[in-house]
Amino acid sequence: MVIERTKKEVIIRLPSNINTEELQNLLDYLNYKEATDKSQATQAAVDKLATEIKKGWWSKNRSRFIK
Repeated sequence: MVIERTKKEVIIRLPSNINTEELQNLLDYLNYKEATDKSQATQAAVDKLATEIKKGWWSKNRSRFIK
């Protein structure tokens, strides 16, 4: 593995035999960290939003699962 820092980015070079599924999990985590870096949301607010989203999804999709 080689890590190189430029003025604008960090470049990571990995061997081609790396497990791509595990690499994708790492990239998803890094994307999450980047997206939430400056967030001022509290965990309670995030939990409330997640609950509201799940309720809305269930309301729209209930008929697909319960006949």
